[in-house]
Amino acid sequence: MSFDNLCKLLSEKHPVTFASWVLGTQQTSVKVLKTELSIEPIRADYVTFLQLQGRILHLEFQTKLESTPPLPLRMLDYWVRLYRLYRLPITQVVVLLLPPAPETVIETAFSVETTRHEYHVIPLWEENPELFLNDPALLPLAPLTATTQPQTLLQRVVERVNQLEPEQRPEISAYTQILAGLKYNQDLIQQLFREGMMRESVIYQEILAEGEQRGEQRERSLILPQLTRRVGELPQEVLDRIETLSLEKLENLAEALLDFQAIADLEAWLTTLE
Repeated sequence: MSFDNLCKLLSEKHPVTFASWVLGTQQTSVKVLKTELSIEPIRADYVTFLQLQGRILHLEFQTKLESTPPLPLRMLDYWVRLYRLYRLPITQVVVLLLPPAPETVIETAFSVETTRHEYHVIPLWEENPELFLNDPALLPLAPLTATTQPQTLLQRVVERVNQLEPEQRPEISAYTQILAGLKYNQDLIQQLFREGMMRESVIYQEILAEGEQRGEQRERSLILPQLTRRVGELPQEVLDRIETLSLEKLENLAEALLDFQAIADLEAWLTTLE
């Protein structure tokens, strides 16, 4: 989750750069949309919505293909929600950070009977590293791009980080090391960057904490209206109990509430957590 959250953070800090990259054409007018698509709770996704000229760009980063609900269904669900809200053409792009297991089929469409919905997938491990090496906004993703010599690529990334302006270097170095951890041995990262393990760094912990907090808030905002519709007004003590739930437990509650018929069902479910 922290890797997805970091990619979301980067894309929202540099929306023009990321939109230009994934669309393959230079964009000039890009606005980050802080949209909460709260219709039914499915999961607390780390997704980026960008407003282009006459179009919405839905950008999502994934470390793995497996998810619940399945990725194709989620992409269709997002498209419907976005179109209902904005009534504009929507381009959806999924950036896969890591290759799946051999023989895995990477789906790019949802298809059931007469319904078919397509979206774009960018396998990051097939992307030319030069674009990423030459742009500070994309540099943190460079260790995951195409190469037949991973250590040589990581060394080039380190060189580019060291060439950045002093005010840019600490932040981009931290982000790059975190994402490099998806693919490279931490000892190698530590050796090449000459810094401590990023898992112990203040920046890494802040990213994790921020991502967890935002995920919990987003999940609660989705769940509470659904609970109220199913079991009625929630007592304050129940609201207080829900407020203490972790993101994982909130996601479990999002699935369990579909079977609730009364407030007693919710209270019984909460009791199982004690």
